[in-house]
Amino acid sequence: MIGRRSLQTFFKAQLSAFLGGITDYLVMIACTESIGIHYTRSIAIGGIVGAAVNFSINRHWSFDAARQPVGWQLVRFIITVAGSILLKASLTFAVTEHLQVDYRLSRLCIELLVSIGFNFTLQKFWVFR
Repeated sequence: MIGRRSLQTFFKAQLSAFLGGITDYLVMIACTESIGIHYTRSIAIGGIVGAAVNFSINRHWSFDAARQPVGWQLVRFIITVAGSILLKASLTFAVTEHLQVDYRLSRLCIELLVSIGFNFTLQKFWVFR
């Protein structure tokens, strides 16, 4: 059975992921549509900016881990973000190019999968444990 505290942590982390994800997505759109950067590179740029937002919120609020030293948390978070960006960029590219789906829509679908299946799991059990 899932405890109340675990559910609360999950929902806080999802709100943090949403805020980081909105930041990430808007930066990706701005880089691609306004500056003309290829969407796979824009995903990386947006991912870095969104990750900074997400790390700050998760460390101080979602996982209440601000009392722990930031060093190893940050190293583990950077590794997690690198994997997340790689997954999002490659899967978005695959869906966009092979299924002929607009990159903005395929990115939203991929974001949902990666956010819950990869990011939350690693952040809860590895980064902010």
